[in-house]
Amino acid sequence: MKTKERYSAGSTVLSCFFVLLCAVWIVPIFEVIINSFKSNNFVNLDAFALPNAESFVGWDNYVKGMTFGNYPFLKSVSYSFIITVLSVFLILLFTSMSAWYIARVNNRFSKGFYYLCLFSMIVPFQMVMFTLSFTADQLKLNTPFTIPVVYLGFGAGLAIFMFVGFIKGLPLEIEEAAAIDGCSPVQTFFLVVLPMLKPTLISVGILQTMWIWNDYLLPYLVLDRTKYMTIPIHVQYLKGSYGTVDLGATMAVIMMSIIPIIIVYMFCQKHIIKGVAAGAVKG
Repeated sequence: MKTKERYSAGSTVLSCFFVLLCAVWIVPIFEVIINSFKSNNFVNLDAFALPNAESFVGWDNYVKGMTFGNYPFLKSVSYSFIITVLSVFLILLFTSMSAWYIARVNNRFSKGFYYLCLFSMIVPFQMVMFTLSFTADQLKLNTPFTIPVVYLGFGAGLAIFMFVGFIKGLPLEIEEAAAIDGCSPVQTFFLVVLPMLKPTLISVGILQTMWIWNDYLLPYLVLDRTKYMTIPIHVQYLKGSYGTVDLGATMAVIMMSIIPIIIVYMFCQKHIIKGVAAGAVKG
């Protein structure tokens, strides 16, 4: 009985702690929301005050944020969308195939390749960003249609780690049966293995989408900013004369950029937890 009471008390304390932690994470988002409806002067005077009759400007900040400057906001949205979709597609396709090879072929090459992928997860981006920028420029990877190749390299480590853990738990007999029925290795992967990877595919896809959509540093270093701007880069250039920043419009643009990814995460969070847990347990 005492053990149950202690367990109940411990659960209550943990629940309160995580509620407070959740509130801490929500506060910045709440501040962005309320300031996106306030005029710039009132944002500067008191960023934590709620909008009132004097400071409330309705949707003016959102209109201003979409039309500010010489670079259209919708153009930045389109480039962010193109980069995210192409990058996630490449990561899911190539890393799932690589993980299947690593999990099923037990030799020194596959093990070495796997450990190199794991090592890439712990290498700080700052160590390679200058050489990466130079290399990407030399190889003409500085456009929204070619930068996904760079994202493939950076996203491969985590994706392969999750896929390998899941594939090791899949019954090998199913693949052997497909081979007996006449399937080639390519057919076996796409017709048999890939459908079974659905939970991890969704998990990896959502995690990579959240990272690439919100990424600022890599596009800033690689892309030709005179032609291409993603949403995070667009936010930085919301400046007027003499470097003045309209914080109200900036908050509105930030809000428009995070709403899509929040919606995606809210609808897919159960798949993230399920996929990560499956990969961790089966690996």
